[in-house]
Amino acid sequence: MENRPKQERQQERPRERLLSRGAQALTDAELVALVLGTGSGKYSALELARQLILSHGGLHGLLHTDSRTFLAVSGLGPAQYARFRAIREISGRQLREKMQRSDVLRDPAATEAYLRYWLRDRSRETFVCVFLDSRHRVIHCEVLFEGTIDAAAVYPREVVRQSLQHNAAAVILAHNHPSGVAEPSEADRHLTRRLGQALDLVDIRLLDHLVIGEGRATSFARRGIL
Repeated sequence: MENRPKQERQQERPRERLLSRGAQALTDAELVALVLGTGSGKYSALELARQLILSHGGLHGLLHTDSRTFLAVSGLGPAQYARFRAIREISGRQLREKMQRSDVLRDPAATEAYLRYWLRDRSRETFVCVFLDSRHRVIHCEVLFEGTIDAAAVYPREVVRQSLQHNAAAVILAHNHPSGVAEPSEADRHLTRRLGQALDLVDIRLLDHLVIGEGRATSFARRGIL
């Protein structure tokens, strides 16, 4: 690095570029280099950042890597891993805050973004319920059932019980497909009909059921399935 021209070295100072031009002007590698803080003995922070992004298949893979994989890279330590975990958690909490402040019918994208973030990387099929008040504002959001890599046992009476406990007027259901395919199965369609009928008996409206895959979600409401 020291043999490079001075002008080239100055162009690769992410902190100065961020302060002078804004974070949006930085490349992915420059942003990661800022989080790393320092490089290893062999590589600068920027060079190490480029290698990490490449080896993890992008920013998403890097942010969701486990500690063992991350710390196996020479030059990386627990403090740097903690920074990446903090960034991921901050991102998730920001999405949750946006969802909780919104009317989900007027801003369905906020709810979908949060549920995608929450479910897309789970290795087991996970079933989530978002409980809403009469103005369709979020009361609570929680995992109700968790299963295997390709199935989760879902009990309608438990969904009804939790909905009544939270005094919900409406609910949104969501579950992931660990395979990454967001297309609803016939079993998903049958379950949704059963859940809708069970909730209807206690005057709770089923607004939507989202199937979360890799990077996308399929909405039963938009498909006209509900």
